[in-house]
Amino acid sequence: MSVLIAGGAGYIGSTVASACLDQGMTPVILDSLVRGRREFTGDRIFYEGDISDGALVDRIFSEHPDISAVVHCAALIVVPESVEDPIGYYEANVAKSLAFVGHLRRNGCDRLIFSSSGSIYQADDGSPVDEDSPLAPQSPYSRTKAVCERMFADIAAARQMRVLSLRYFNPVGADPKMRTGLQLKRPSHALGKMIQAHREGTAFPVTGTDYPTRDGTGIRDYVHVWDLAAAHVTAIGRFDSLLTESEPSMAINLGTGSGTTVRELCAAFNQVVDTPLATVDVEPRPGDVAGGYTKSDRAQRLLGWVPQLSLEEGIRSSLDWIPVRDAMLKD
Repeated sequence: MSVLIAGGAGYIGSTVASACLDQGMTPVILDSLVRGRREFTGDRIFYEGDISDGALVDRIFSEHPDISAVVHCAALIVVPESVEDPIGYYEANVAKSLAFVGHLRRNGCDRLIFSSSGSIYQADDGSPVDEDSPLAPQSPYSRTKAVCERMFADIAAARQMRVLSLRYFNPVGADPKMRTGLQLKRPSHALGKMIQAHREGTAFPVTGTDYPTRDGTGIRDYVHVWDLAAAHVTAIGRFDSLLTESEPSMAINLGTGSGTTVRELCAAFNQVVDTPLATVDVEPRPGDVAGGYTKSDRAQRLLGWVPQLSLEEGIRSSLDWIPVRDAMLKD
């Protein structure tokens, strides 16, 4: 069985492809390489191009008629960049996704797993959220995810597609076999900033210490990227039992089900490294919120999915990945 992975040369998509390979599925990668890396496609079937290119999508299905499902990870994902360039983000993430679905339908494929985001929730007070919690995306990036979900649900309601939206929270870590991992050398998320500060011997800034959380610092839900990949493999296998004519679209949260505060993340980091990370308390940045974390009951009930890897394992594999990444990536 083959699975088309759009955006399969990126962090999440390439890791999902690795998990598919390990389970005997053949990943077929479609990526424009605007953000993805060619180095992550070397031993995989790869087509370079855009998801909105109908002729290319037609060719892929013609050459791989056994494609049974599509995982759609292709998107721009940098929040500050989306604020500066909302037109570019709506074009790349929404308009091209609509075109992509049209190409899939034309080729007889109605199984779509969409990479969505926990950032679409109204999660600003440190509380847990489930799939029925209020939505309030706070950036053009997160709004493109919410718009796509609604768009796909409307298409599914017209019985033109079945769509499973997997709402990721905060991925960390790398493929345990070190085939793929985070590509950015200076990532903007908290763990990336911690690693950078630790390597440079500087203090990590804890931005905000007066939030309504158990220690006053912001809270997030960090889930190992390999656990996320495993959820995709399970979702592909269970797709037809999950999504039916009566329920052709659904969202499932993918997170640990427990939050980790910034101070707890620092403590977990120090459990892994030899030299403790120094921290300094600073004021919140504009737009910072307490955050939140997921309730994962639906993932456990419908997918039988429970994360297997700890936060410390995610931190350790992130650190182990750095020299591998630096040797693999050409620039």
